[in-house]
Amino acid sequence: MSLFRLLAGLLLLAGFAAGARADCPRIVSQSPYLSAALDWFGRADCLVGVSRYDSRRLPQTGGVRDPDGAAIARLQPDLVIVSRSTGTAELEMLLPDAARLLQVDGLESVDGADAMLLAVGEASRAVAPAGRVEALQHARRALAGRIGARGQRVLVLSACSALPYSYGRGHYVGDAFVRAGFDVVETAPRLRHLRDGEPIASIGQLVGALRPDLIVSLNHRDSVACNAELGQQPVRIVHLTGENFFNPGPRLLDGYRELTEAMQR
Repeated sequence: MSLFRLLAGLLLLAGFAAGARADCPRIVSQSPYLSAALDWFGRADCLVGVSRYDSRRLPQTGGVRDPDGAAIARLQPDLVIVSRSTGTAELEMLLPDAARLLQVDGLESVDGADAMLLAVGEASRAVAPAGRVEALQHARRALAGRIGARGQRVLVLSACSALPYSYGRGHYVGDAFVRAGFDVVETAPRLRHLRDGEPIASIGQLVGALRPDLIVSLNHRDSVACNAELGQQPVRIVHLTGENFFNPGPRLLDGYRELTEAMQR
């Protein structure tokens, strides 16, 4: 390759990069799962602020439920993305007139997560967001068909915490297992917290009441130890990486792969 052609190619690439930066809105993400969606679309470089729960080295803008409107306004964002649990009244008063406030969910179902991804992709001006979401759906269906659930009655727990809880069909996690071919036995619509004072206060009581064939425990990567009561149940227990299920979106593909391997052991 001649020096002239090499320089021309470098100038062309520089032009594309400059165009991409010019098309990159200044984004504040008020939840880690929304930041993960931006990562997936290749728009992480557009982030100028994140919530206190995000590990990125960027200015912090409060919590998911208690955003710091003043801190967000100081960043002069073009786009602020928040979850359903975020109060928006203060933000709407403090944001610059040109800023767009996008409120999404994604935690109620797999379809809802797809809708969240599409909305985030379109608002962040990602390349072909609809095509990416469609490809994700095809890959997810293919992986779900390989798990071999065969209608097993499953109880899905987040048990390795001070306050264990289980997932119902009206939650993204519960819906993900339904779509994988399981019969999710939790009767609470979204979440059931196991704590003193509740009619069902322990894992043992929950297992006795719902009689699952299988327990799936979703564990945080930083969990040092799990609930000792979990290991005492007379039911097969599968431990999975919780982060593959906790964040609605493309990480479910890794969750389904992990689940397939665990079911085949």
